[in-house]
Amino acid sequence: MWKKPEKPIAIDPSQVVIGMFVWMDVSWDDHPFLYNRFKISDDKQVATIRALPIHGKLYYHPEKSSAQPAPFVEGAVPPTPMAHMQEPESAQESELAKEMVRQNKEKHERLQKQKDAAARADRAWEQAAKVTREAMLGMGRSPKQAGEQLLNLSKTTASQISQGQEVLLHLLGDKEGDGPQFHALNVMTLAMVLGKVAGLTEAQLAEVALGTLAHDIGKIKVPPHLLKAKVRAKHEEAFYREHGAYGLELAKLSGAFGATAMSVIADHHEYIDGSGWPTGKTTAGPAARIAALVNRYDRLCSPESPEREGLMPSEALARLFKVESAKFDQRLLNMLIRLLGVYPPGTLIRLNDESLGLVVAPGKESLRPTVLIYSPEMDKREAPTIDLAQVEGLKIEEALRPSSLPPEVLRWINPRQRLSYFFTTEKTT
Repeated sequence: MWKKPEKPIAIDPSQVVIGMFVWMDVSWDDHPFLYNRFKISDDKQVATIRALPIHGKLYYHPEKSSAQPAPFVEGAVPPTPMAHMQEPESAQESELAKEMVRQNKEKHERLQKQKDAAARADRAWEQAAKVTREAMLGMGRSPKQAGEQLLNLSKTTASQISQGQEVLLHLLGDKEGDGPQFHALNVMTLAMVLGKVAGLTEAQLAEVALGTLAHDIGKIKVPPHLLKAKVRAKHEEAFYREHGAYGLELAKLSGAFGATAMSVIADHHEYIDGSGWPTGKTTAGPAARIAALVNRYDRLCSPESPEREGLMPSEALARLFKVESAKFDQRLLNMLIRLLGVYPPGTLIRLNDESLGLVVAPGKESLRPTVLIYSPEMDKREAPTIDLAQVEGLKIEEALRPSSLPPEVLRWINPRQRLSYFFTTEKTT
């Protein structure tokens, strides 16, 4: 259980030792470490901190440390600004200076690469959200034009997925202002990534993309108050469950949908144990089975009714596996769990150096995802993002519930804030 650190105590750089949890109250650009708060784990980190010009800006947290500060060295001369970039006096200092410069350059290059990938995916997302919203609004008035918009978007997305480009989800967003296009794009994105892992071709992915983008288009004929209701009367529920049939009517009018895409619209609420609707069939096709699974996952995280509390991603996966697994294709469910990892995007975690983080992307290894590091001295959009697979010795110690964090910490790291969670599909097999 993570506990809020008590008030930090100022120390001199000469006092740092392995086992201390330190905070450097300086700009992220002014040191070679991945972030400003961490637990010291080796002699190289000790030497680096002592070589930095951070006199008067170094603190440690006793309750998160496993060691006490070393005795203060009287008369120690603090490094001057940028001293670690100046000509060193010894061979040892020279090697340390070179290593610090290398680390600083490497961390900046890594961060820039991550930002570039995020920017590309985010631009694509915004454009896709715009097109999807326009098509949903236009389906009732001009189904052929709207169908063409969705068809073009589905082909583009399938091509991106097949080529291994970055894609993203906007899971766990604030409920205010969420439009149906967000759910449609989340379901499409997860269906595409899962479909690629399942071995679908680009043409098959395009059909799944089209069906999942439009799986809820029939809801334009359902009154908004029924869509948002936490509990519906029997006749209201029956009306709500007609949205698949309404969607099929609109899809046929558009002329853009093939048989596979139509099956997704018709059967995305059907389950293999017969408990689904509208017909309770157990023989839905592969595309519809993918859609049913990812649709349920996204709705567990972001319920349609604002009165329902969404689950955290790890809780949603656990529910699918432990409580609802009989409803879904076991092969697909296992693939989804492997795809999202032990710590799915949106999971709050504590690292073994006592730092806090938010998982923003699955990693090549399920235990080593990409993590946004809690850095309250920085704007969240500028905070460091660390791929744990690239950092030796750094690992997740535990997943945290939001309720375990102090309010001010949760406000900064808030996983329910509208955030981009990224997937790079080139690593999937």
